[in-house]
Parts: sequence; structure tokens; C-alpha cells
Amino acid sequence: MYAARMDDFRHRMAQAGIELALITDDDSVYYLTGYYDYLHMDFGRPTILVIPKDGESLLITPSMELDMAEAAARVDRIAAWNDGLGGEWREELPGAIASASAKRIAIEPNQMPPIVRTYVGTLVNDGRLGDITPVLADMRMIKSGDELQLARHAGEVAMAMMNAGRSAIGHGVPEYEVALATSQAGTRKAAELLRAHYGDACMSPNTHFLQIMASGNEITKPHHRASTRIMERGEPVFLCFCGMTNFHRFKLGFDRTFWIGEINDDRQAEVYELAVASQQAALAALRPGVTAESVHAAYADVIQQAGFDYPFRCGRATGYSFLEKPQLVSGDKTILQPGMVLAVDGSVSIAKSFRAQVGDSFIVTEDGYEQITDHPKALRDVIV
Repeated sequence: MYAARMDDFRHRMAQAGIELALITDDDSVYYLTGYYDYLHMDFGRPTILVIPKDGESLLITPSMELDMAEAAARVDRIAAWNDGLGGEWREELPGAIASASAKRIAIEPNQMPPIVRTYVGTLVNDGRLGDITPVLADMRMIKSGDELQLARHAGEVAMAMMNAGRSAIGHGVPEYEVALATSQAGTRKAAELLRAHYGDACMSPNTHFLQIMASGNEITKPHHRASTRIMERGEPVFLCFCGMTNFHRFKLGFDRTFWIGEINDDRQAEVYELAVASQQAALAALRPGVTAESVHAAYADVIQQAGFDYPFRCGRATGYSFLEKPQLVSGDKTILQPGMVLAVDGSVSIAKSFRAQVGDSFIVTEDGYEQITDHPKALRDVIV
């Protein structure tokens, strides 16, 4: 799989007139080589994947990660560097860049760590530097059969977390107890799937993202983390798994709004129903052959026709990254194609008062879409 991706990437490099690519984004390195779980820049240790259009691929990575790299990375050569010895990670770059002669070299300008970008700038005139990001983004946009199976399994993990979270919500319960329940359920489902379908013993099943949730008067904060706040009857509760749904490194979007016992404010129920309707409008437009922005337009029209402000994007593509191409937003004219994986939301907000959101993930198919996360959305079903 990784060899085929590398061949495809090199072919695309040649088409784009790129002689050498320097890849530093963790997700892109994994996508092309299978190498993951190294410290990278969180601890000041660059990992750099060097890919010439012709010739050997090179992985530059800290020596403490060498065992992991040798076990996981599908590359031609690994150059391990150590803190404080010689030129460290810089040692191999001059020779690699010189091999590209006077031809174009491409980087990920918005992903390359500043310390690496600065050093590359001392070796390459900016006039020779190109952007490899569009090439990778287009390549990653259409998922393979293996990736689509990962997406479906990620959906199972997400649904296990949602069901556990819903069951843990209640009067007198602190938010963090819900987060504990979702993490345990997601980890156990992921472990079950890893054992049954995958051979990588190093891939962790554990969830590793702070639970996004908000309740009561915090409900308008879309990325509030689970806290010690005690939930009460009649309050709304928002659960989001857009960070926690990360199975075998494949990401999805998935969220719901609930109430505890009853809905005390009829206006909240109306706003929730509008959020659901806006997602349904987006899904009615979701199919191959349409533009990404047209899906957003269908969703936005429902919200604006009801008298609310123009909303944020309707959704985004996911995969090995939380955000991939395309985005379901005004201005993105990408034509949707079978094999794309998209998170599609419906959301309506009343400033400082209430916010409702529902979201699911979908695979674009030849004749429409396949839903890969699911939880009831009828108003009666979200009162717990």
C-alpha cells in the first residue's frame, strides 16, 4: 500500500514539475510511509521525509525513534540523528537538496516547522521553492478501499462512544464522568476491531483527545472541554467526537445535542429542529458531481431563511487528518467524487443563549452517500 502511494506521489511530482519534496507534516509522513508515534516538534525534534522524483526516499528522524522507524517506515533509507551531535537533522539536507540541481523543490509551507523552514531557506533560493500541499491534498482526497474500511470502523468506534456518553448523562452527574465513559467505550471498541481486522500490534486503541462537551449555560461554547460542572435536569448537553474519533489514525466528525429529562425552553427545541433541518438540506444536496460549496449553500439557506445569521462551514473532508480537502464552505468549488469522506453538520446558534448541533460522517458513493456514523436525531430521542 505505501509503495503504491509513493509511486503515485512521484508520478504526481513529475506532472507538477517538482524534482524533490520535503515532507514534515506528521499525517503526510504516515500516509506515504506508515511511520507514526514519534515525538517530532512537540519536543523540538524534527522528522523530515525527503522524496526525490527519481532515486531513494530518505527519512530523517531522531535516533531515539530508530527502532520504531525501522519497524514501521516504508522508505529506502533512514538517517537517524542525535541531540547535539554534528549537524543533527541538518546533516543530510544539503546533500539531498544539492541532488535536485537547479530544479524545483517543494515543501509544505504551512506545515513545515519554522526552524526547518528557516534552515531550508539558507540552502534553497525562494524562487526554486514550490508548494507540495496541493499535490498531496488532491492525492489524499479520494480514499482507497482500505481507507474506506478504516472509516467504517472509525464510525463504529464513534457510535460506541456516543452511546456510552448518552448513557452517562444525567442529573447530578459531573461532565468528566461522561468523558470517562466515552473514552472507555471507544477504547474497548477500537481494541475489538484492531484484534479482529488489523495486524499492527503497535497501534493503540486508546482514545487520546480531551472530550468536547458543554452543558447548561456553557452550551454556546462549541469546543468546551468536559469539566467538573454538575449537570442538572432540563439542561441541554452537547457531545462532540470530532477529535476523539481517531481509529487507526483515521478521523471522523460526529456530534449530538441532548437534554436531561425534559426541555424547559420551547425555543431551544425550535432551534434544535432547525439544526436538524439544515443538515437534512445539506444531505439532500450531497452526491457526486456537485460542488462542495453547493452543499454548504443548501444548509446555509435553511438557516438564513429562518432569520439566523449566515453560518460557519457545513462540513469538511476527513481522513488521516482532521481537516482535508475539500471543505463544505462558500468558495470551495471542488467537485465531489465517490470515495471522499465528509463530515456534514447542521448547527444553529442564539448568541449567549443556546446552540444546537448535529453532525455525522459520510462516504460519497456513485449514486449518493453512505452514512458511517448514526444516532437518533428526533427530538423525543435526544431527551435522556
